Amino acid sequence: MGNLLGRLNISGFDAQAYLNENADNTSNLPNIAIAASGGGYRAMLNGAGAVAAFDSRTENSTGPGQLGGLLQSATYFSGLSGGSWLVGSIYINNFTSIDAILGDNTSGLWDLEHSILQGPATVSDYYRQLMDAVGGKTDAGFNDSITDYWGRALSYQLVNATDGGPAYTWSSIALQPEFVDGKMPMPIIIADERAPGQLAIAPNTTVFEFNPWELGTFDPTTYGFAPLEYLGSSFSAGTLPQNEECVRGFDNAGFIMGTSSSLFNQGFLLINGTNDTNVLTNAVTAILEQIGDDNNDISLYGPNPFYYYHNETNANAQSPTLYLVDGGEDLQNIPLHPLIQPPRSVDIIFAIDSSADTQTSWPNGTSMVATYRRSLDPTGIANGTVFPSVPDQSSFVNLGLNTRPTFFGCDSSNMTGPSPLIVYIPNFPYSYLSNVSTFDLQYNTTERNSIIQNGYNVVTMANGTTDMEWPACVGCAILSRSLEKTGTDIPRVCQQCFTRYCWNGTINSTQPLPYSPEVALTADAESETAKLTTSLTTLIVICAFVMRLHAVF
Repeated sequence: MGNLLGRLNISGFDAQAYLNENADNTSNLPNIAIAASGGGYRAMLNGAGAVAAFDSRTENSTGPGQLGGLLQSATYFSGLSGGSWLVGSIYINNFTSIDAILGDNTSGLWDLEHSILQGPATVSDYYRQLMDAVGGKTDAGFNDSITDYWGRALSYQLVNATDGGPAYTWSSIALQPEFVDGKMPMPIIIADERAPGQLAIAPNTTVFEFNPWELGTFDPTTYGFAPLEYLGSSFSAGTLPQNEECVRGFDNAGFIMGTSSSLFNQGFLLINGTNDTNVLTNAVTAILEQIGDDNNDISLYGPNPFYYYHNETNANAQSPTLYLVDGGEDLQNIPLHPLIQPPRSVDIIFAIDSSADTQTSWPNGTSMVATYRRSLDPTGIANGTVFPSVPDQSSFVNLGLNTRPTFFGCDSSNMTGPSPLIVYIPNFPYSYLSNVSTFDLQYNTTERNSIIQNGYNVVTMANGTTDMEWPACVGCAILSRSLEKTGTDIPRVCQQCFTRYCWNGTINSTQPLPYSPEVALTADAESETAKLTTSLTTLIVICAFVMRLHAVF
């Protein structure tokens, strides 16, 4: 961290000396987290650009105007849905770098020219392999769902293994030497709980996390964690009965990434939101109804690791199966939930928002609003977590807060308890129109790399050319809570940064004009228009995978 803060060049402040002075009390030192939002491949690729900028291994990332080393200085790195693909692909492949992924043209990693509907060009019996891999799970006595196939298909793009790595487990990350030595952040993936037969996910639904050691939640409904390595074992009331055997291998990495992005149940909601009644929608409806009738449209974790656990508050304590879905279905599309938990004492979160909130698939702060409102929920679901105040979505757009980085929670004295500073970094077209649809499944190499480069430009503010002091302001944000804890005077440049980037409480809730930003860095902007997805088109794409599987089966 000393090298990072030194490079960020906070004028008049000796960062290394400050860290040395406080080395004996590590609770006073900055505790950094990174959160990558959901949003399909758009989120994975835009988030990849941010990670590349934060990674000291990326070529030229430690030069002037750069932020390389922030990834290595972070304690936590969370992702959900498309963001979970980013996190998972990096960690399952031995904490690889984005540069390494893009530079490897032989492994098939991130080969998005062949969609998961087609499979890799090198695998002729792709669908048969999917069926055989999932069949092994059912042969072992476990129920399967569409998410098993979805996760296996994703793995062919995200895991460096010719067969998609069916033996790769999420808990194996805990055994990686760099993780054991504390040289990389702890990865966390998010999923939402869903009751059997439920379609819409409530804002106060229980949020579960997968880390390398555990599956569980801080929410008061269940408030518990089960050892991830032993998922599939028949736990009861938090223990494993003496006559039960330990099961290993259930926590397949692809299945967990698939769980965080399992939104097939949204197909029903999309149908309900469209007036289309043609033959295709009727056919898709029939398929989804067949799957949904057996709760196969979601992720099945059975035996339920929280069976008979906290019976008085756990709504699914009596269910033999735990049902999980896409982590963004409660509108908390940035995985902030695990990072604002008091036991983790996070000081700052870099929140990468690749959401498609507007009609043109750009973010408008919806996820930030959802997490803030949840922290105030009268049911107590927040369980004592505190989140900074944020404006409504209209204000995000009208004030331009969805076009540039903004700091939320700068004045901690205005909050009811400890809360991290949020550095909100929304997707914006610096160099490319990166607002591709969440349901676009295929990208050529040029488009893939352009979205990643745009993500890099977003977090660096075009290598500091938009604001030459941006790197220093990032350093000030990192140090903000630490300076408060130690009673250290805020450097003058930091005061200027906070004036520039902290949300000042202004609200403008008038209905915003249609939001269609143009590429900022080139006068000759690309002629490609923002990709829009109608209800029917979205419905067709989300169900195409289901239909193909049914055709094969």
